[in-house]
Amino acid sequence: MNLEHYFDYNATTPVDSRVLEEMIPWFSRDFANPSSFYSAASAARRAIEEARSRMAALIGSRSDEILFTMGGTEADNLALLGCVHPETAAGDPHIITSAVEHPAVLNVCRALEKRGMSLTVLPVDSEGRVNPEELRKALTPRTVLVSIMHANNETGTIQPVRELASLAHEKGALFHTDAIQTVGRIPVDVEELGVDLMSVSAHKMYGPKGMGALFRRRGVKLKPLMWGGGHESGLRSGTENVPGIVGMGRAAEIAREEMQDVMENVASLRDRLYLGIVERIPELLFNGSRKHGLFNTLNVSIRHIEGEAVLAMLDAEGFALASGSACSSKSLDPSHVLSAIGRNHADAHGSLRFSLGRHSTAAGVDALLDVLPPVVKRLRAISPFGKPAGRGR
Repeated sequence: MNLEHYFDYNATTPVDSRVLEEMIPWFSRDFANPSSFYSAASAARRAIEEARSRMAALIGSRSDEILFTMGGTEADNLALLGCVHPETAAGDPHIITSAVEHPAVLNVCRALEKRGMSLTVLPVDSEGRVNPEELRKALTPRTVLVSIMHANNETGTIQPVRELASLAHEKGALFHTDAIQTVGRIPVDVEELGVDLMSVSAHKMYGPKGMGALFRRRGVKLKPLMWGGGHESGLRSGTENVPGIVGMGRAAEIAREEMQDVMENVASLRDRLYLGIVERIPELLFNGSRKHGLFNTLNVSIRHIEGEAVLAMLDAEGFALASGSACSSKSLDPSHVLSAIGRNHADAHGSLRFSLGRHSTAAGVDALLDVLPPVVKRLRAISPFGKPAGRGR
């Protein structure tokens, strides 16, 4: 794949060559089980703890507050399901989330509702942000957990997590945030955010797939999802994925060192792309928040066409991007995120998500801008949705 033509970094990122280099020995030469007692095993254990320290340094936590998981989805599940203790399961416990959460959170909350917990799903405004006042009104003495994502994977909208977490704590509730789209991309500090639990994924920050982590603040009690040998402080049993953990640690270290330069470069490319699309294509709707949005994400609805048809034609030209979320791209239903911000069925289906990253270039952006407008024009000519009437916003 030509990385200059890759515009789907919110779905996944290529593994950094420096990450892969550090991982390789742990697949073969240094393959020992870190739970064994000989020197090679001790070396594997030290590698895990070094990776834990690197991950902690990235988010401003203590090393012992990092739990490694097999990915972001498991981290979300452990955070939410692990908070349902016997002592909180009685008395109609209450959980709160938002309408734009990733399915790894939203579906878990719905599963908990089926188990007897009360659930409140907060609405969002037209930019996809939760109004703190809505959370304040929803909180009750029965609320045990609030889970609101840090930034949305489809629109890039960043939530006011610090304020939301403070409100939850006033009622004695724990606060979890899915920070899978932000950790490694923008500065994230758990002390500044004030969260109790935070989910992270390696493959969103140029690390390996199948690796994640959960920040758990000291004193927060969780119950495990699996029982076994008691690995990861008894909360994630199973022989550790040493190469994956090492890779995640190295990716965290690189992100910490290079984040500012990447942010500045990618933000300028995103703006170049947005201005180019606005100049060349009429009848657009911008999805997200210009003021409170990720620097690398652009989501637009191109009216009078199907986003999936655009993707297919761009794929034939060697370009990779998304319509909605990669985790639900096979669904025929409109994006729940775009529906939540008020987009109708047709406009939601006409959405395209462009997400840029380290390997994005001005040449790649310009090449996409050369190809996209003719594709849109061709599809609109045969569209059953009507003819464009003027330039959008």
